[in-house]
This record gives sequence, C-alpha cells and structure tokens, in this order.
Amino acid sequence: MRVVVAEDLVLLRDGLIRLLEAHGFEVVAAVGSGPDLLRELVTRRPDVAVVDVRLPPTYTDEGLRAALAARAEVPGLPVLVLSQYVERLYARELLADGHGGIGYLLKDRVSDLGEFVAAVRRVAAGGTALDPTVVAKLLDSRTRVLPLDRLTPREREVLGQMAQGRSNAAIGAALFITEKAVAKHTNSIFAKLGLQSSEDDNRRVLAVLAYLDA
Repeated sequence: MRVVVAEDLVLLRDGLIRLLEAHGFEVVAAVGSGPDLLRELVTRRPDVAVVDVRLPPTYTDEGLRAALAARAEVPGLPVLVLSQYVERLYARELLADGHGGIGYLLKDRVSDLGEFVAAVRRVAAGGTALDPTVVAKLLDSRTRVLPLDRLTPREREVLGQMAQGRSNAAIGAALFITEKAVAKHTNSIFAKLGLQSSEDDNRRVLAVLAYLDA
C-alpha cells in the first residue's frame, strides 16, 4: 500500500515513516511543506496520504489546503489528517466531499500504534476514521447551537459511535447491545434529525456531521 507522508517536524516524520514501513506500507514520498505535498499527491497518486494540518509556508492550514487541492485533481484520494488540536473548520472542510476515504486524528493518537495503523488502513480502503475527541467536540459545539435533546442518552452514544465510522455490528459490540437494537436506534436518530438513512457507512457519517456542523 503506497503512502505519502506530510509532516514538517523531521523527527515525527521519520517516526511515521518507520512505523508505516514496519507495518507493510510503502512510503513513496515524505515531505515537509504544502507545495511539496500537493505536487507529490498529484503526481504519485498514493493509496493514502497522512497529512499534518499545519505545514510551511504559512503554518496555518497549508497541509489541509494542499490535500483538498489534490483531491480536486484526483477525486476520491484518501486522506488522513493529523492535527495537534480539534479544529471544527478543518473537520468540516475535509468531510465536505463524500468521495474516498477520509480521517481526522489528533497527533497523540499516533502513540496508540495499533489504532493508528488501523485508521490508515481504513481510510485507504475508502472508510472513515474520526478521533473520538473530534467527534465529542463536534457534538458539544452543535449542542450549543441547536440542542440535541430530542435524542435519548443511548441515541447520543450510538450517534457518537456512528460518527466514528463504525458499522452497526461494531457499535453493538462497543455498547454491549444487539445489532438489531443499534439499527432501531439508528433509524430513530435519522428520523429525529430529519436525515435519510443510508447503508453506506461513509455517507452516514458525512450526513450526521454535516448536520452537527450546519
């Protein structure tokens, strides 16, 4: 599986390269700036990109902007974004295009090697990988704008799991309820939020997060 890594901190970049290669990935390019990232993504068209949000020259959202520009030229290009902080705008922009794998993890999540590698594989396969802290931030932010008190506590738990890209079976296992019960809660959530249900996990996540960030 071919990967492009974008991280301006040399030590972290080298660490990511070693980690990915140790788990069978082929790092075809490792860059430290937004312009270099855009060039490598468009020319190499990797199976997945692991991208730091803040890269030179602006050190603001250069990495994300480069990834979004690359996705415009290579539709569906899988991108897993790493960030030091939870930025709702970054998550919204990344999730705005429902084509291809997408992910947003906090950098300290990389310390959980198994979870990080699984997230890279999931995004490369076209799935979604969202940090639970990011999901919680989106939920909390949306609650301040438009209360979600129409949902029961259990439905909020299911929604949080759903927004992380988990299937009904995985949600049931995490919450210790049956898959049938998850399906019932999911249908209720979509009905209460005015969203159409979908069997596609990625579209389901995008629909929920679009509502939360509206």
